[in-house]
Amino acid sequence: MLYMILKDGFEETEALATYDFIKRGNIDIVTVGDKEVVTGTHGIKVYTDILFSDIDKEKLTGVILPGGQPGSDNLFNCEKTKELINFSYKENKLICAICAAPYILGEMGLLKGKSATCFPGFESYLKGADILDKKVVRDGNIITAKGMGASFLFGREIVKYFKGEELAEKIMEGIFAK
Repeated sequence: MLYMILKDGFEETEALATYDFIKRGNIDIVTVGDKEVVTGTHGIKVYTDILFSDIDKEKLTGVILPGGQPGSDNLFNCEKTKELINFSYKENKLICAICAAPYILGEMGLLKGKSATCFPGFESYLKGADILDKKVVRDGNIITAKGMGASFLFGREIVKYFKGEELAEKIMEGIFAK
C-alpha cells in the first residue's frame, strides 16, 4: 500500500494527478491525514482515505509527499510524517517527494550521496545530494520531481518502479501525455 500524506497547504495537482496516475496502474494507494478533510494550497478541499492511526506498516510499499506551501512545511513539522518516512527508509520502501517536498528528505539526511531534484529555490535543503536539473529523478528507492508540471512524469516513474516501463508508457499514451 502506498501512503500519500496530505497536510493543509498541499499542492492539489501534484497530489491528485499523481494519485490518479498510480490508480490507473492498478497500484494500491490511499491518502493519509491527521484529519478527514484537508485543504490544498489553492483552497480545494480533499477527503483523506484514512487517518494516521489507520496506517498498517506491514502493508506499506511506499510513501508519497506532495509539495506546495505551506503543505511541505506542514509535512516537515509533523512527527507522524517523519516517523513514516524513517520507517520506509529503514525498510527500503519507496519514498517519493515532489516540488518543495524533497527538502524534507534532505533535512532528514536521506539524500546524502543520492541524485535528486526539487522546485527551484529549495536546492540548498537537499543536503549531500547530487542535484540534477531534471523533471523527475529516481535514485534507488527514492523518486523526486521538480513541480506540478512534472506530476504525470512523477506518477509514471512510480508506476514504472512497481509495474514496469511498458505499463507506465501505456498509461502515458492513454492520457495523451506523450
